[in-house]
Amino acid sequence: MPYEFRDVIASELQMREVMGEPSQLVVDKAVDHLDQHSRAFIKKCPFVVIATTDGNTRIDASPKGDAPGFVQILDERTLVIPDRPGNRRADTFRNVLRHPWLGLIFLVPGMRETLRVNGKAVVTRDQDLRAKLAVNGKMPDLLLGVEIKEVLFHYGKCMIRSGLWTPEKWECCEGLPSLAESLSAVSDAAGDVDELQEAIERAYREKLY
Repeated sequence: MPYEFRDVIASELQMREVMGEPSQLVVDKAVDHLDQHSRAFIKKCPFVVIATTDGNTRIDASPKGDAPGFVQILDERTLVIPDRPGNRRADTFRNVLRHPWLGLIFLVPGMRETLRVNGKAVVTRDQDLRAKLAVNGKMPDLLLGVEIKEVLFHYGKCMIRSGLWTPEKWECCEGLPSLAESLSAVSDAAGDVDELQEAIERAYREKLY
């Protein structure tokens, strides 16, 4: 049986009684377009997390990374994100095809603040954009087009608390399972762990684009 929580907040009124209201500055920071500051941030960004839902029970947060600026700014209200070779689960695309609303969190290494973008997405194969976003002569098969509805910078307290950009605060990776070990634990299709790990490392070397 799952853990049963006892003291549960069931309404926004209850939540606000505990948390209080945001300041006017926090309310005003959300805008409906990219300004010069958010544009500059995205152009420096090599990593974004895409949160989607199918509008029902399927929820996903998918990391995407590439060279800084891989998320292209088409205009003040439109972004496009290339899809590079992966495991073909396509959780983001499956969700968007059912429910187009999504949230993005942009991270720049060393920067405490993050940028949040919320909007409405489409899956596209626009030939000119695919060609523009090609790397090593390889065009992405699919693109995610994002119509921007909300843009806001997020304070860096979580970065400070986590020490994400502070190497001396990082925990050692020793003792953590490899991806091959994790897959082997849940699937009979994984096969030999050492062979699977070698296949994973080979894919990292040869199949990034």
